[in-house]
Amino acid sequence: MLEDMELRGLSEKTKVAYVHAVKQLAEHYGKSPDLISDEELRQYFVHLTKVKQFAPGSVRVALYGIKFFFKHTLRREWPTLDMIRVRRPKKLPVVLSLDEVRRILRIIERPRYCVCLSTIYACGLRLSEGVHVQVGDIDSDRMMVHVRHGKGAKDRYVPLPEPTLDMLRRYWCTHRHRKWVFPAPTKSSPLPSTASKPMSIGGVQRAFKMGLYQSGIRKKATVHTLRHSYATHLLEAGVSLRVIQAYLGHSSPKTTAIYTHLTRNVEDFAVDAINGVMEDLRW
Repeated sequence: MLEDMELRGLSEKTKVAYVHAVKQLAEHYGKSPDLISDEELRQYFVHLTKVKQFAPGSVRVALYGIKFFFKHTLRREWPTLDMIRVRRPKKLPVVLSLDEVRRILRIIERPRYCVCLSTIYACGLRLSEGVHVQVGDIDSDRMMVHVRHGKGAKDRYVPLPEPTLDMLRRYWCTHRHRKWVFPAPTKSSPLPSTASKPMSIGGVQRAFKMGLYQSGIRKKATVHTLRHSYATHLLEAGVSLRVIQAYLGHSSPKTTAIYTHLTRNVEDFAVDAINGVMEDLRW
């Protein structure tokens, strides 16, 4: 299965999730997964949804992982796998206002977390993309950041605002690591300048969570909310949806179109129009 996933070009994160899904199936029945029948497979997904009450996303991961194993590795057809459908909840993402973003970032005291989170917002990056920014990825002549190996193993360029470049330069001067912009000191390499890897994703998440709490903002925001806020703020500023799609690295415009539901100016325009149409509708 690992070899098949490698040949298929799946990401490391997907490989881990798929193998874990098949492992859970095998442990549930206490036997090798290639010995599991179609009816047992059906009952397993009933168990996940009715007994374990897995969230739709967790059921979807289990389905995709098990389906890959049976269809690509075992090369078997399973009616149950073709029958199962997991509805995707269509929820709008949480978005922070410009003021809220600034309040959170200003309250984060540790420079490496503050600068990393500011860069994630200013460039619309995913968390892993922000943590893994390298010195060589910053093109100060073109004022762009080269985002390498984004989701789907796709590279892209995103604009680098001048204040962000200045902030990154000042922060880099505190450690002068040859490769990483955000190096992670460890016990074996206590100096940031000799770190062998970038800082952890968990540390950035905890710093954001603490900043959110201390700011008094009660929205259910995460680091990824900064990316949603970036896209929404650009759209409100008049940047076209097609350009935002390229900056975010979305394959489909449908993914980016969700931000049209979140922009304040679009909503205000719609409300004004509705009020105008309904003006004479009085009792």
